[in-house]
Amino acid sequence: MKTNRRSFIRNVTLGSGLVAAGVPQFACSSDKGDGKLGHIKEQAGRNPDMKFNMSGYAAPKLDTVRIGFVGIGDRGSGAVKRMTHIEGVEVTALCDTRQAAVDGAQKMLNDAGLPKAKEFVSGDEGFRELCNSNDVDLVYVATPWEWHVPVAVAAMEGDKHTAVEVSLAKTLEECWQIVETSERTRKHCVILENCCYDFFELLTLNMVRQGLFGELIHGEGAYIHNLDYWLFNKPKDDQMTDGAYTDMWRMYENRRKANVYPTHGLGPVCQAMNINRGDRMDYLTAMMSDDFTLKDRIKEKAKEDPYFEKFLDWDMRGNMDISLIRTVKGRTIMVQHDVHSPRPYSRIHMLSGTKAFAQKWPRTHIAFGHDVADEEKMKELEEKYTPEIVRHVGKMAKKVGGHGGMDFIMDWRLIDCLRNGLPMDMDVYDAAAWSSITALSEWSIANKSNSIEVPDFTRGKWETNKPVDTTLNGGGSTRTRNILKADGSGQLEI
Repeated sequence: MKTNRRSFIRNVTLGSGLVAAGVPQFACSSDKGDGKLGHIKEQAGRNPDMKFNMSGYAAPKLDTVRIGFVGIGDRGSGAVKRMTHIEGVEVTALCDTRQAAVDGAQKMLNDAGLPKAKEFVSGDEGFRELCNSNDVDLVYVATPWEWHVPVAVAAMEGDKHTAVEVSLAKTLEECWQIVETSERTRKHCVILENCCYDFFELLTLNMVRQGLFGELIHGEGAYIHNLDYWLFNKPKDDQMTDGAYTDMWRMYENRRKANVYPTHGLGPVCQAMNINRGDRMDYLTAMMSDDFTLKDRIKEKAKEDPYFEKFLDWDMRGNMDISLIRTVKGRTIMVQHDVHSPRPYSRIHMLSGTKAFAQKWPRTHIAFGHDVADEEKMKELEEKYTPEIVRHVGKMAKKVGGHGGMDFIMDWRLIDCLRNGLPMDMDVYDAAAWSSITALSEWSIANKSNSIEVPDFTRGKWETNKPVDTTLNGGGSTRTRNILKADGSGQLEI
């Protein structure tokens, strides 16, 4: 099941928009410095010269996108499988520290009738040879967080575009390193924020762009997800995924008192508010609750299995952290993060404007004033404002899967932009700004919720950068595209 070449939308662009295992995590590394993390304050105020503005940059077209995957764990293996369904893609390289993981990805390629990829299984630094390979155009990074920036920088230095799982970077130094490398090499560095491509987020984004919300006033996003199973799923050497997170690296990251995973909730809100393209995040304040559950859970697990005793002396993060952000144009954003509390999953995704309101969890609804849209009104809104990309690949996305289809739409759109020479929905400035919330929240939490500036990674270009055009109404297209139906057969006429 593939999309045909003609299914690539040449002129329709989206207004922008996962955690992985694959390479070992050795230690939790936040910014180093004094006890109050004063160096973060210094990095927040940096203003290096811009070498080239990557916002709106369209790289030369690639008729075929040759992909090298670094990290073939839970997220990486899923991405390999999704890419086998997209035409114009060749998976040419696979890199991991574990031969079993690479073998599993090779089987996916074989099952799809595709050629075997070149293998790079030579320890922690094996990705460097892949990044210098002449057989790769795009490096897809699905490693533990510690390796995101080293791999992405090596890829861009090796003349490759790169797409990196969330979050992009752990420190402000890394955020600036990525931005400056992308500008100097003129290679894309895209953050793989799949939530920007979920169906409700795309619907409301298009409604905002069509003026239904009036002026946006406030937005909220979150990653509230009880990760008990994944955090305590210890490595299993006989399995390809080696446990949910190789060497328990996600547990290591939970020592850091910060919002270590901000982009799922923040990304879609930033897109709706045209952050970095007409507005920008100005400053942030954050706070965190104490830990009421995680340390107790570690004690329980240690009684069952001595393997977990090594975590008993760790000072763990609290349950809930909250970041409040004010934009230059006076809008506000709240971002929450909680992976330990026994509560239902939620990314919130709330947009409040002068004319309309929308929220996804716990009840998905759109309202105009006090009047919440009923079922009939919701259908009417969906019919009118579902963006064109969803009309073209939404059915196929649900068939292929990946968090209900949003993973597939994200990957499809990435390839679409590269093949057709289109600007990226999410550029390097988005990747850096969204990821910077980790270090900024860490500083604010450590300093009794004092505020801290959000770096302007665009160096003033946010005032003139233009939003990627997503306002085209899907109903306006009369073209026919060779897109498979959800059952995998025939053509879907649009």
